[in-house]
Amino acid sequence: MATYEYRCRQDGSFDVTLPIGTAGPSMRCPRCGVPAGRMFTAPRLGRMPTALREAVDRAEGSAERPDVVGRVPGGRPARRSSNPAHARLPRW
Repeated sequence: MATYEYRCRQDGSFDVTLPIGTAGPSMRCPRCGVPAGRMFTAPRLGRMPTALREAVDRAEGSAERPDVVGRVPGGRPARRSSNPAHARLPRW
């Protein structure tokens, strides 16, 4: 869902929430019923919940500069094999 802003010449601006891509170029004003033109505004990211906005920012940041870890977070320590053939395998 997206929030679209329309401006009525008589009553000012109002918001309408519709599925993305379904908003028309005009909509009737809920107060006076006169057709109001659609305004092109910036996305309303400030209305996103804080936890969700932080998660999106972390995901976008990791695409450019991924976090490097030295061990599996919260995992058990790796088991060492006693087989001598395993000693030649690469470690990561």
